[in-house]
Amino acid sequence: MAKNKTDKNWMPRWFYQLASPRWCYDITGKLLPAFSVLALLLLLGGTVWALLFAPADYQQGNSFRIIYIHVPSAILAQSCYMMMALAGAIGLIWKMKVADMVAKACAPLGASLALLALATGAIWGKPTWGSWWVWDARLTSMLILLFLYLGVMALHSAIENDTTAAQSTAVLALVGLVNIPIIKYSVEWWNTLHQPATFKLTEKPTMPPEMWLPLLVMVVGFYCFFAVSLMLRLRHEILRRERRSSWVQALVESR
Repeated sequence: MAKNKTDKNWMPRWFYQLASPRWCYDITGKLLPAFSVLALLLLLGGTVWALLFAPADYQQGNSFRIIYIHVPSAILAQSCYMMMALAGAIGLIWKMKVADMVAKACAPLGASLALLALATGAIWGKPTWGSWWVWDARLTSMLILLFLYLGVMALHSAIENDTTAAQSTAVLALVGLVNIPIIKYSVEWWNTLHQPATFKLTEKPTMPPEMWLPLLVMVVGFYCFFAVSLMLRLRHEILRRERRSSWVQALVESR
């Protein structure tokens, strides 16, 4: 008996709690105010720092400042995809409804971030490369990432049954996961116009602190904003799917 009890407890308690839509709805409601304030402060402070106090680049002048939007959106677009694929895998393996909802909520957010990264990259590319777009390895793999997000959203919309839609999109998301290392290492595997990664966890930034510190603030601010957006979409999805449950009906009546 002791052995069976140990086997069941090899995962942390919070992982099982996540399987409860009601618990997830409640905990996200408590986290939302803190993340909202943090996102507002970081994005506002980072933007002012980046635009008014960070020095201009000695080669690109002030046009480099678009890096403070382009880099965070590009990093987060890839992180969001990995989160979507991981949530899809959890939904497939453990049949966790909340994981399916997280995966669905990630898709439009990731698509928006990928589109923002491509748009700001094009705006940056014009004064730097003399062209809005080139079929560069990094740009092409980012475009594929956008198409993967759109494919997941289209597939989900085409299937009426939520469970079947979640399983189908999870498989597509997992297959598309192969594109993430291609994006990351494309600047090393192929000759490319795109510059190497601005941030590496294992290496000291090549930029001076007065340039990369506001970038770091913007990256963290983007993650906090993403968390807020994801929680809002997740809570909406929970209410939609659990609308017939007694706790949702009681919640509606109490308001």
